Amino acid sequence: MLNLISLAIGIISIVPVLLALLPLLGWANWFILPLPVVGAIIGSLAYGKAGRNLNLMVLAVAVLRLFLGGGIF
Repeated sequence: MLNLISLAIGIISIVPVLLALLPLLGWANWFILPLPVVGAIIGSLAYGKAGRNLNLMVLAVAVLRLFLGGGIF
């Protein structure tokens, strides 16, 4: 059950992360970051690994986008 919740959080959070990849929208990742972090924590409590891995990938994309944009752009 926790894995399904984590997968749902990951799928919900991937949409705004992909939108924040657009130029001048990188600042939106600061508001999106807590969602995959919570999903990864819930996924680490679950028996399955799919939800945790999805949230970690979403988190990696968001952090990489922030790093490349200097935290603002």
